Amino acid sequence: MVCVVGNRARAAIIRSQRITGLTPDVSAELVAEVGPLWQERHQAVLTARPRRRAVGSGAKYKLVFVDRLLATLVHLRHGATHDVLACWFGVDRSTITSAISEVRPLLAQRGCTVTTDIRLRSLAEVIEHLGANGRTGIIDGTEIRGRRPAVGRKDREKFISGKNKQNAVKSMVVTDAEGRLLFCSPAEPASCADITHARKLGLVKLLADAPAVEILADAGYQGLGAQTGGRVVTPPHRKFKKNPPEWYEEMHERQRKAHSSRRIRVEHGIGHLKNWRALARHHGRREHMSDIIQAVAGLPSHQQTATVASSLRT
Repeated sequence: MVCVVGNRARAAIIRSQRITGLTPDVSAELVAEVGPLWQERHQAVLTARPRRRAVGSGAKYKLVFVDRLLATLVHLRHGATHDVLACWFGVDRSTITSAISEVRPLLAQRGCTVTTDIRLRSLAEVIEHLGANGRTGIIDGTEIRGRRPAVGRKDREKFISGKNKQNAVKSMVVTDAEGRLLFCSPAEPASCADITHARKLGLVKLLADAPAVEILADAGYQGLGAQTGGRVVTPPHRKFKKNPPEWYEEMHERQRKAHSSRRIRVEHGIGHLKNWRALARHHGRREHMSDIIQAVAGLPSHQQTATVASSLRT
């Protein structure tokens, strides 16, 4: 098998943001950050079991770490299958599968980049960050379609979305008022309601223990406002279900649009996520969805931070 990706092709891939979704500077930062973690984990695996050969002997990797990272980025960005990537990189399909399964968890652990010095890896850190800076957060749920579970599988109906009537998983996305990604939760079956998902993540308790934080949400989270002392702000309830006065209709519509115009930024953040084809529709194993969601969330947030920092320097 002839290796397609040589040094010149590798450099061309890194230079093109259309291929990896990242600028060359961010790609270089990823290599410098994740490379040592991957090497450390690889060495730990080699030394964890009895060996007949010394560590480092035997056949060498055909796919160096940079290529493993690039294969993972292309897979997440464009949804390229393992077979296609194997042909592209000139290796066996199992090598690509192994490479992605090794790199993807390392990307998921990075969290969302807020500044060059701040990374947010949990919802508790997000609430603390928003409270410390007096900023407004926005939450919303997003669904990622997946394959239908096999017939006879336990809890098969849990993955059917009540809204779209399709098999999917759900994640809660948190952005700031500018639409910058702060957090994506692990995957939950799509039958779980948005408000139930937020409660499972401990949002009510976190808001009760944290400084005053305003969280904007849509109608799917109505009820959290009363549980959090008004910190979760949802669209106004309709007081008249039948024959409302004309003045009330105008006031309600004005309030609803004002809330929607503030909350729309989270939709922009979700749009940046869905630009990565791995989150547009997932064709692989559902068990990997949490790592995929959190790995993808960390990549555009890092790129956004790097772009803002670059614009400030110029």
